Amino acid sequence: MNYRHAFHAGNFADVLKHLVLVRVLAHLAAKPKPFRAIDTHAGIGLYDLDADEAGRTGEWHDGIGRLDEPFAPEVEALLAPYRAAVAAVRARYGATTYPGSPAIIREALRPGDKGVFVELHPVDVGTLAERYASDSRTKVMHLDGWTALNALIPPPERRGLVLIDPPYEERGEIDRLGHSLLKAARKWPTGIFLGWYPIKDPSAVERMVTALSAGLERPALRLDLMIERPDAPTRLSGTGLVVINPPWTLAAEGDVFLPALAERLARSGYGAFRCERLGPEG
Repeated sequence: MNYRHAFHAGNFADVLKHLVLVRVLAHLAAKPKPFRAIDTHAGIGLYDLDADEAGRTGEWHDGIGRLDEPFAPEVEALLAPYRAAVAAVRARYGATTYPGSPAIIREALRPGDKGVFVELHPVDVGTLAERYASDSRTKVMHLDGWTALNALIPPPERRGLVLIDPPYEERGEIDRLGHSLLKAARKWPTGIFLGWYPIKDPSAVERMVTALSAGLERPALRLDLMIERPDAPTRLSGTGLVVINPPWTLAAEGDVFLPALAERLARSGYGAFRCERLGPEG
């Protein structure tokens, strides 16, 4: 309950997570049928990069702050919806605002689509509700995110995604992510699930991914971004996402944007990436 994403907003992990989220949302919006996007650990939705919390860590400087210079055209084409979402939020809330995943989801919602934002922290859920509860397309829930993952699927629309990005304050949460994704994918076989994880201890991530891949009945994709050598288990040296039922274009897109991000966001001359298929097609 002590975690505050305001200290980490806009860092390299957010860049990858939100870029992939936007690519999946664009895929869902390509068809006219409504979809539902569920964010199980939503935070407060908007973050001020000039605020004290972001200033104490300065993490955004090595994340969104390194994206000012354009990439190659093929990379920019994939980043364009992410850049557009950030720009739209900043046009309304100020140039130093960084959107959390609820804000990014809200930007993608059409009439008929739904966004469900779940947050357990008693103060943060109130902030989130003030920002989004008045929008008829969105719903804010005060609930444990792991409980919500099971309780809210499958949704009435039968199309959509679930983003799971817990704070990883408790031991064993990386393993819990794998177990929970397996259970959720069996309950909603056609849903798209995005499970985010930090990479501090690569062995813990490998254990989770190996077990998950062996148990999956649906195709999945692993997208990892390393910005430092993983030689200090207490340091966040990388970030990753498992995407179950990924859009069919996402693997090819990852092969384009991941090396570009690894090069641009690298620290101490080290950047690496991984884009590999998991599950029955892996």
